[in-house]
Amino acid sequence: MFQIFDVRGERSAAAGRIAALRDRLRADNLDGFIVPHSDEHQSEYLAPSAERLSWLTGFTGSAGTAIVLHDAAAVFVDGRYTLQAASEVDPAAATVVPIAETPVGKWLSARLKPGDRIAYDPWLFTLAEARRLAKRCADVGAALVPVTANPIDAIWARRPTPPLGLVDLHPAELAGERTAEKLRRIGAKLAEKKADALLLSAVDAVAWTFNIRGSDVAHNAAPLAFAIIRREGRPQLFIDARKLTNSVRFALADVADVVEPTALPAAIEKLVDARARVLGDPDEIPAILGERLAAAGALVEAEDPTALLKARKNTAEIDGARKAHVRDGRALVRFLAWLDRAAPTGTVDEIGAIEALERFRVLTALDDGTPLVDISFDTIAGAGPNGAIVHYRVNRATNRKLDQDSLFLVDSGGQYRDGTTDVTRTVAIGTPTPEMRDRFTRVLRGHIGVARARFPAGTTGAQIDVIARIPQWEAGLDYDHGTGHGIGSFLSVHEGPQRLSKSGHVALEPGMLLSNEPGSYRTGAFGIRIENVIVVTPAGAIPGGERPMLGFETLTLVPIDLRLVDPAMMTKPERDWLNAYHARVRAAHAKRLSAEDRSWLENATRAI
Repeated sequence: MFQIFDVRGERSAAAGRIAALRDRLRADNLDGFIVPHSDEHQSEYLAPSAERLSWLTGFTGSAGTAIVLHDAAAVFVDGRYTLQAASEVDPAAATVVPIAETPVGKWLSARLKPGDRIAYDPWLFTLAEARRLAKRCADVGAALVPVTANPIDAIWARRPTPPLGLVDLHPAELAGERTAEKLRRIGAKLAEKKADALLLSAVDAVAWTFNIRGSDVAHNAAPLAFAIIRREGRPQLFIDARKLTNSVRFALADVADVVEPTALPAAIEKLVDARARVLGDPDEIPAILGERLAAAGALVEAEDPTALLKARKNTAEIDGARKAHVRDGRALVRFLAWLDRAAPTGTVDEIGAIEALERFRVLTALDDGTPLVDISFDTIAGAGPNGAIVHYRVNRATNRKLDQDSLFLVDSGGQYRDGTTDVTRTVAIGTPTPEMRDRFTRVLRGHIGVARARFPAGTTGAQIDVIARIPQWEAGLDYDHGTGHGIGSFLSVHEGPQRLSKSGHVALEPGMLLSNEPGSYRTGAFGIRIENVIVVTPAGAIPGGERPMLGFETLTLVPIDLRLVDPAMMTKPERDWLNAYHARVRAAHAKRLSAEDRSWLENATRAI
């Protein structure tokens, strides 16, 4: 199994751990400490040794921040995690604060006094974040103080050791481009910015640049590493040598100097001494390195050029994604057919469904000889009211049976050598209520609206995001997450800078992979989400049109539960899209299914 179901957060321990942290702060003459969900690379998903926020507070989500003062403590979460945090954080230890209502800086400013010293670990904050917090503190006469050693590490007994996952080479036929060519293109971007070097701290950026993959963090294919890329001269790759086999080390040595991560600060000093101009993204690089470069006048503040280079997938990557989604879709078809047979028995629970889905993924991947390397994130399998918890992670304490006349939401994905998948389906267990069908159909109409969209070059994700929400706004509904995120190529399941959300201000370009996943949630009752992966493509000419247009190709090929669809609520173009989509699903999978599963698929994809 790729996923375990142990209870991860330790709610009952939070009060004692926060008290121990306060004692440590008093000993160091500090008035508070800020704890992000982050590591030295500002990653979303962390190795166990970096899960300081979870250890301290009990909150296990992938995004959040805690602030501990001597007289108050708070855990800040976004709309995906408000329900989860409320169940995981002991209210006697800390208050859960929705960050959309009260940002971290605002909460902090209201409680600080002149002369207060608030500490932070400068490896765990970006330069931009540290600057914002420092200004907030300065505005009330307080100071943001960097620490040289994280105080949580001093009180964390039996802290896990840092990971040492072995590194693999990602073959050029799947990457579509050799490292040397990527370095040449990055060098050209540095020349445009009149920069001599680029500091890379995001692990997916490093992995993409050097065509390497790893296993330091569960379900994420990027090894923990830093890099310095020079406009002229050899780059440096900062990675623990214990992760490298001889063959990988020799291959990397052809394109870079391989150096231990502990040498990175000294390498930054050498760049400063050489008066080099170093490009760094303030929203990515660690504050400790960014502040040193900025103080020396060596920092060129600009977006990481690898972000867009990586986001615009080439032909090999898109072809790989198509193959991965066909393979993954067939596994989902087999799973959904099994679920329809098994759920009425009343014996299926959330963990059992996840285990079955993993087995189908493993076995289906063997159909064409391309093994499943990992799942792409812990599967979200929410039965009934658990489906309303947007990023719900089942454990043995919360595991719930799939009750009759309820909804079951399953959000999952696979990591294959040729692509990363992410798919969500909501299915009816028994007979759905009229409200369930109404809400599901509104989500589906929003999903189809995005899938059918045609838009001119320069259109941003924020503009597309609106399309998905209109059917719900018409009923006074909305959802508290983005409509879609970028997706990597056998890398992170969440990739920027492209996104379909209110904050998605990057223009969409051909080759970008995104998810299309509007949702609807009723606390204590059910959750609904429909997610496909889409790729931006040039669109066919529109008769009478004056501008070249872009559109989306849907890669995911999994049936959408027709029992939850109210055709009367849909327009003819919407019904036509759904029928055409289901015809594609049938054509992709029917010939490679058993007779029983083929019969299920034909019914599940019938025309409406």
